[in-house]
Amino acid sequence: MPMTPRERWLALLEGRRADRIPTDYQATPEVTQRLLQELNCPDEEALYRKLQIDARRFVQPKWLLPHHPDDPQADMWGVRYRKASYGGGVYDEPCYHPLAEADSPAQVHAFRWPSPDDFDYSPITEALDKDDGFRPIHAGCYEPFLLYGYMRGLERAFEDLAARPEIADAILGHLFDFHYEHHRRIFEAGRGRIDLTYVAEDLGSQTGPLISLQMYRRYLLPNQIKMADLARQYGVHVMYHSDGAIRPFLPDLIDRVGIEILNPIQWRAAGMDREGLVRDFGSRIIFHGSIDNQKTLPFGTPDDVRREVLESIEIYRSARWICAPCHNLQPNTPTENILALYETIHEAGSY
Repeated sequence: MPMTPRERWLALLEGRRADRIPTDYQATPEVTQRLLQELNCPDEEALYRKLQIDARRFVQPKWLLPHHPDDPQADMWGVRYRKASYGGGVYDEPCYHPLAEADSPAQVHAFRWPSPDDFDYSPITEALDKDDGFRPIHAGCYEPFLLYGYMRGLERAFEDLAARPEIADAILGHLFDFHYEHHRRIFEAGRGRIDLTYVAEDLGSQTGPLISLQMYRRYLLPNQIKMADLARQYGVHVMYHSDGAIRPFLPDLIDRVGIEILNPIQWRAAGMDREGLVRDFGSRIIFHGSIDNQKTLPFGTPDDVRREVLESIEIYRSARWICAPCHNLQPNTPTENILALYETIHEAGSY
């Protein structure tokens, strides 16, 4: 009897093989809407079932406020956004950074920070009470430096790490305090039914790290360890997301944070070749992603996609792998290439 998507994920997390290579899905809203229309699917669940995608189900609490208390145009972090078109779609770009002018820890502390009390966590319990157990359940994401950049401005955020450590410590401290209690309440509301959470941070560019290993260990690693430990207290598995060339950070992430799944494996980035990752880390973590969305998926042919999927099957044969795009499918990705990805993995991905 075939496994369910949740059973496939849990098999890998327990060090076992599933009945076939699991799959997952990441895409912009424009791509998902296009697939729903072209494949005649009424909703995303129908799409996943049609393409046999082992996608996670995401649950979250409800924010009780309509906007930041001090700014009706801002989100809970005080950040305002504008719509930016990139041709095939639109994304939200931060255009106002509420902590941009802060020049002392006192000003950081004076900011109206979000509180877990601003949330209703009962929707998580209610959703999981009705859940049929078919899909793995994912809840929560801790990615503080991303938010730091939104609140401070990305250039100032990086400058703070080198030139204004007292500012960095103050901002990162508030972000950690909120997320730790927020996730504790999320996991409590899950009552043992949450399978996965994100501990995340984009640490790499296409050619190398965005920050030094020393800076990572100084500012980010300690609290990543605490967040991962919190998840494990509730039996929640730790999935890590980082784009780009992050190989120098992997020993710390695996040995000290204790990540179990690494996403998205942008193998065209420096040092991220799949063969090397499998050789050095394949017995210790699950690889998630890997099907290239920088060149192969948007600009290749269906045959190119099929070749890359088959190549990846061989590379990951001795490891645990969840087949998925290596980031969000973009609007310039042809539907036939997306179909080729999932058709090929199901044709050739049985153990």
